[in-house]
Amino acid sequence: MNESADHVPDDRPLRRGWTTGACATAATRSALSALLGHGFEDPVTITLPGGQTPSFALAHEALGEDWAEAGIIKDAGDDPDVTHGALVIARVAAGSSGSGVTFHAGAGVGIVTKPGLPIPPREPAINPVPRRMMRAVAEALAPGRDIAITLSIPEGARLAEKTWNPRLGIVGGLSILGTTGIVVPYSCAAWIASIQRGVDVARALGLTHVVGSTGDASEKAAMGRLGLPIEAYLDMGDFVGGLLKYVKRHPVARVTIVGGFAKLSKLAQGAMDLHSGRSQVDMAALAALLPADLAARAQGANTASEVLGLGGPALADAVARLARERAQAMVGTAVRIDVLVVDRNGQIVGESG
Repeated sequence: MNESADHVPDDRPLRRGWTTGACATAATRSALSALLGHGFEDPVTITLPGGQTPSFALAHEALGEDWAEAGIIKDAGDDPDVTHGALVIARVAAGSSGSGVTFHAGAGVGIVTKPGLPIPPREPAINPVPRRMMRAVAEALAPGRDIAITLSIPEGARLAEKTWNPRLGIVGGLSILGTTGIVVPYSCAAWIASIQRGVDVARALGLTHVVGSTGDASEKAAMGRLGLPIEAYLDMGDFVGGLLKYVKRHPVARVTIVGGFAKLSKLAQGAMDLHSGRSQVDMAALAALLPADLAARAQGANTASEVLGLGGPALADAVARLARERAQAMVGTAVRIDVLVVDRNGQIVGESG
């Protein structure tokens, strides 16, 4: 998953990249070609679910008596993906009789340990679409043969620490992901998908209370206040609307939203995407929540934090209550919403009650 940042790219066209699933599929095809005696395909071309046919240069190849492996360097394009530059290796070998096409986790590819994900516990963290893509390659090149595919990412265990994987119960490395094979730079879809998987895991574990935080400081504040299991905490970033829409369809009893004063002011004013490039704080609306003697000063403020300095905890409480009303209206009555407002020092300064 990408790191959270209020970064708006410049106006140049952004270069798309390839998912770990696409890289694994290309590596599998090249390795299988070598195992069958046809040599490594380099460059190797695959067909993506949408019909695109990208080609990949090999960065690694090795051949043994009864196995072959090929590796592709993942290019995420202009997306700030933690797996950009990682080597994705596929080793193929003959599988046990009658096994068909099987998937295995090598070094740096995680194992699923918790329910709620698209792959069941004890399975390699190789998602359904990449499995279908690799299976299609095996069936095209070696129809009817039993093939064992082992994926590895040498730096995967270290890189996984920067992702949601440990919290989702994926241990030992990264996931092999992708539904289209293409990485869209600064895509909201990937982040929202991570939020949804977090909700799925929490529900599967029987948790009835989850927390959506806008960032690390707000999450730590919520942890100190609520003391919930780690799986309850969701890094929703700016996508409060994405979280709320999903819990409306997949309800949990209680959702706490926690974030900085400026971001939650935007939620209080009706914004469901809290990114600075897509919504702004309405200073006049904030000023209207203050006593008359402070309202004029607030309207001339440069930042929401400056307004918070004028209004103090009473203003933070008012924003929390309004934010709760907006969120509650979106999810309906099946989910109870509450809101915590955190200041720049990571302290809770307002709550909806």
